[in-house]
Amino acid sequence: MSRTPITGPAAWTGAELDSSGRWIRTLDDGHRAELAAALAAVRRAGLPEIGFARADFPLDRTAALLADVSAELEDGCGAVRLRGLDVERYGEADLRRIFWGIGAHLGTALFQNSRGELMGEVRDETMGAAPGLAEPGKVLASRARARSTGPLRFHTDRCDVIALLAARNSKAGGVSKLASIPTIHNEMLRRRPDLLELLFQPYWHRRPDDIEAARLGRHVSLPVFGMRDGKLTSQYSRTFVEQAQEDPTIPRLSAAQDEALDLLAEIAEAHCLHSPFVPGDIQLLNNHVIYHGRTAYEDDASAGQRRLLLRLWLAMPNSRALPAGFEAQWGEVAPGVVRGGTLQADGRRSPAVAADAHGVPALA
Repeated sequence: MSRTPITGPAAWTGAELDSSGRWIRTLDDGHRAELAAALAAVRRAGLPEIGFARADFPLDRTAALLADVSAELEDGCGAVRLRGLDVERYGEADLRRIFWGIGAHLGTALFQNSRGELMGEVRDETMGAAPGLAEPGKVLASRARARSTGPLRFHTDRCDVIALLAARNSKAGGVSKLASIPTIHNEMLRRRPDLLELLFQPYWHRRPDDIEAARLGRHVSLPVFGMRDGKLTSQYSRTFVEQAQEDPTIPRLSAAQDEALDLLAEIAEAHCLHSPFVPGDIQLLNNHVIYHGRTAYEDDASAGQRRLLLRLWLAMPNSRALPAGFEAQWGEVAPGVVRGGTLQADGRRSPAVAADAHGVPALA
């Protein structure tokens, strides 16, 4: 198939995005005052830390800023760093309320695992010990990597947008790394179009050990890249590809398929943005066009420098249609629907959305 370079604001290099600053948005005094007032309303009403509705957290003035954020994520560069939240003013419980309220104005929160987690806490759970392999010769699970102090390889999560609130920084490291998927596509097209074409073909992935795997099968086959309506989409985690290869019943990766993943990682590293978090930063990424990772970090518990990120997975009302083949992982490929997340025992992918027998979301 004849392919052409992808143009537009989503195709950037880290140096370009850093120098332009076009992905940065800042809360002003009026926004901060409105967030504080909305928080007070939630507390007066006795609502829980998470799970309340958008209407319970009124943001009349800030709504315009969040609409701009949403547009930038889907039709702009695909990444936004929202700055200016004063984390020193709030305890963790109130930060969770504020983060949930902002998320409710942007999209629909999805379950992040089969235990029904809606707001994850990304922190070191190893207490300084290196995370070991679950079994000799097995690939370390993505969750074990994320909940340690080690580096994270570039990947996407199963949601339209991943949102991270930096509540506390580590002593050192933990720098966020972002890479433009269209830029990776374009560079592969220039250097090795033969390998790029392989990424548009199915790769076998292993599902996490959860309800979804039990219902829909341990492994899923889908392409790394796909195109629909002129928009490139990627679903990628090399860990899940490597885990699938542990099963002898799964077809072996060819040398060329492996080389394509190597080149993808090489280009991502060469052209990525390194952006340290400042406490109070909220980072939002469109998983369809941005790979994210991080550098290793070091905590200092005695000094109170223990890294904590709060995480939301959001389905977005302005999301794109997904390419053919992606329904195997997402359940639904239509634009603007609630999709992705982790299937629960009762068939829901979010608190308000259930899935049918085929794993396709439908309004509950």
